[in-house]
Amino acid sequence: MSLRPNAPGLTVPATEAVAAARVTLPPTQSLPTLVDPPQPQVDHPVEEALVAVDHPRISCLESYLRAGWSEAVPGCLLRATVVDRLGKAADSLPERWGLAIFDGWRPHSLQTELYEAAYADPELPPGFFAEPSDQQSVPSPHLTGGSVDLTLCLDGTPLALGTDFDDLTPIAHTSALEGEPGIERDARRLLYHTMVAQGFVVFHQEWWHFEYGTRRWAAITDRRALYGPASLPES
Repeated sequence: MSLRPNAPGLTVPATEAVAAARVTLPPTQSLPTLVDPPQPQVDHPVEEALVAVDHPRISCLESYLRAGWSEAVPGCLLRATVVDRLGKAADSLPERWGLAIFDGWRPHSLQTELYEAAYADPELPPGFFAEPSDQQSVPSPHLTGGSVDLTLCLDGTPLALGTDFDDLTPIAHTSALEGEPGIERDARRLLYHTMVAQGFVVFHQEWWHFEYGTRRWAAITDRRALYGPASLPES
């Protein structure tokens, strides 16, 4: 299941793209045990602007805008520190590889729209999709500007690493392919280790979802949460 089955295809299966490009993935380490401990509140949020992602090795796919979600916003905005760390992550990848962002900062209205669409399916288990919250102390991850949904790209082509973006099945869990050797597994490992090296943490149920400075990040790294709700810069 995905949130919008008729959304435009933005990715190519990693196995197909790697074979066509005649490249090999760099050696990768296995994933560690992934945890999702209770998250602290945001007590003392930092003041840091949202800025647009603009980097030669990072593409912004505007997934929700292309798929026709009414509350989606154009472009890709994230906290300045997050954008800087993403640039370093992209630059650390081998030649021909880069990052492609599905979604960054997400307004509360879009989070609500997505949540209601996801849970129109009565079989979707609780906790699979973040509840909308614009409270200062417990904001939704994407509302903070510290959460980013992304994948690897090869020669500019975004890759599907075993599933499409916003797949709501267990195979989308970050470690779901650890027992299945192959390009998709190794690509997930490459994405994970590339992002973690720059200070990000992953949401264990979504291979594409990484966070920095959020409540989840604070829980996993044993640090304080940095970011409360973020809003668009005033024009």
